[in-house]
Formats: sequence, C-alpha cells, structure tokens
Amino acid sequence: MHPIHTFRPTLHRAAAALALAFAAAGAFAHGDVVPQAVDTSTLPQLGSKWLDSNPYSTGPAQKEALRIGTSAYNQNCARCHGLEAISGGIAPDLRKFDGDCTGLADADKKAACFKEMDDFFLATVRRGRTRDGRVYMPPFESTLSQEAIWAIRTYLETRRTND
Repeated sequence: MHPIHTFRPTLHRAAAALALAFAAAGAFAHGDVVPQAVDTSTLPQLGSKWLDSNPYSTGPAQKEALRIGTSAYNQNCARCHGLEAISGGIAPDLRKFDGDCTGLADADKKAACFKEMDDFFLATVRRGRTRDGRVYMPPFESTLSQEAIWAIRTYLETRRTND
C-alpha cells in the first residue's frame, strides 16, 4: 500500500477531531446560557396581568428601567444578539427590530406599528421561537418577570437605528 493511503485515514480522523474541538469551543463561546434572573424591585410593579405596551417607555420610571434593562440585556440577550444589541450574525440585530416604524410620518400608523412590534417582542421573549423542532430563542417567561422584559424593551428602544 502506498504511504499516502495509510496517511489519509489518520488525516481524516485528525481533521474530524479538530472540527469537533472547534464546534465544542463554539458551543461554550457564549458562556453560561442559563437565563439569569433580574432584580426589578426598584421599578413600579406591574401585577400579574401582562400589559400590551411598554409602561417604562416614558415617565418617571424610564431611567431606572433603562438601568435595569441594560444589565438584564447584557446578562440574558447579548450572548446571541450581541453587545449593545449589535448582532454578530447569530441572531437578529435588535437595533433594527422596529426600524420600519420609526420612519412612518403618520402618527397613528407609527403608534400602531410600535404596538405591533411590542406584541411581537413580548410574545417572542415570553414563549421563545422554535422552528422545525429547533430552538432559535429560549422562552424567558419562567425566568424574567414582566418588569424585566419591559425594562429590556426600554433599553432596546435606546439602541434603535434605521441603517
């Protein structure tokens, strides 16, 4: 047998082992993927009935919601959606999440668009997204309170871009 023929199986096994090592390293690259609880005790509590829109978008609680939402985003969302909501390609770039709404001139249409995006955001974060049996986003309803989810939305509202 030619020496190259005895070398190929070894080379293939080494390449497979290297590919497996890179895949394993990639799986751990995002660190701890267990959802982290968020302390929202300094925010006005919203009760058990889920609200239809972000109560922290404006008003006296906005600054505190932004502080909490920034931290909560970094703990629970950044590993997939990127630091400062700038996606590295794993998951959607959340700066552009409601970009279609920001350019609308008609105030009623703009409000309706943002309402629709709030509905989509809330449903996605609460229940996650699964397609063809694959989890694209885990559900966070059992980990994050309504206050935490709306605080994250408050943070994302500050990251909007139309690019």
